Amino acid sequence: MAKKTALYNKHLQSNAKIVNFGGWDMPLHYGSQINEHHQVRQSVGVFDVSHMTIIDLKGQRVREFLRYLLANDVARLKKTGKALYSCMLNEQGGVIDDLIVYFQEESKFRLIVNAGTRDKDLAWITQHAQSFSVEVQERDDLAMLAVQGPKAQEKLKSLIKDLPIPPPFSAVWNEIFVARTGYTGEDGFEIILANDQVCDFWDNLLDVGVLPIGLGARDTLRLEAGMNLYGEDMDENYSPLESGLAWTVAFKPEDRNFIGRNALQAKPKQVMVGLVLQNKGILRAHQTVSVEGGEIGYITSGTFSPTLGVSIAFARLPIGKYDQVNVTIRKKVLVAQVITPPFVRQGKACF
Repeated sequence: MAKKTALYNKHLQSNAKIVNFGGWDMPLHYGSQINEHHQVRQSVGVFDVSHMTIIDLKGQRVREFLRYLLANDVARLKKTGKALYSCMLNEQGGVIDDLIVYFQEESKFRLIVNAGTRDKDLAWITQHAQSFSVEVQERDDLAMLAVQGPKAQEKLKSLIKDLPIPPPFSAVWNEIFVARTGYTGEDGFEIILANDQVCDFWDNLLDVGVLPIGLGARDTLRLEAGMNLYGEDMDENYSPLESGLAWTVAFKPEDRNFIGRNALQAKPKQVMVGLVLQNKGILRAHQTVSVEGGEIGYITSGTFSPTLGVSIAFARLPIGKYDQVNVTIRKKVLVAQVITPPFVRQGKACF
């Protein structure tokens, strides 16, 4: 039986179409995925992301532990509340998961990891935390909302008067935890609060005109924003260097040993690119991509972009530089322009 968030009944009351996502019953949309997408790009919406796994790490050596566990370097987190995006790798350099880590105090950091990878993430983190005497606590008593869009700050200010608005990729907290992060390419906030408080907070958001948004629009928004989805655009079979995430790997200082570092010394054989279809059609995961010379790649994520009015995708290709590629869609060979993501940022085309 799938798990349900504390907001499950609220979704039903809003006529949500419920689907199973990562073992959770979650809202796909509340009527129109396209309208919800435009709502976030043009105004503001709220997502229930309580299926995500919140993990608190505590101990005197927690920073040292995270510098070993993650490919990015938490030594960069010097101010309380600062956040860092990173991949967590296996010894072969493959991506176990991608996550955000928040610096709360020197002996306490918070991780947000994906729902579908919860069990393996907790096992991996707990296994390696032991030798650093770090306590690993899953916070299943907490819920999480994402308020996203150009009017997100305006709406949030009207509801939260006792907390300052944090700068980008930072968090502030008292009874609730407010981070200026998101998965849409728009300004926005991810809010963590107790399960028994989240329904009232959800109602308050709706009362000030913030509309509920489902996971369908979340997917098209994140792809437009050039953000990877775990299990589609990256997994344990590919390194960050082969998944468009080289920028998340901190090779300096050279004496920092992190899990997977040695494996990343090998030259990657593949590269992740963005595609924009030049013909009518829809780019979808697993479609074949052919490049000059006859080599073959494939699409990892693809969709029709509501903002741009064209089809876009991520594709994993043999190492090389490309301006155009051919994509096979229903036995037809169509042309796609190769770009460096993102496709859209703050409502504007990036190419």
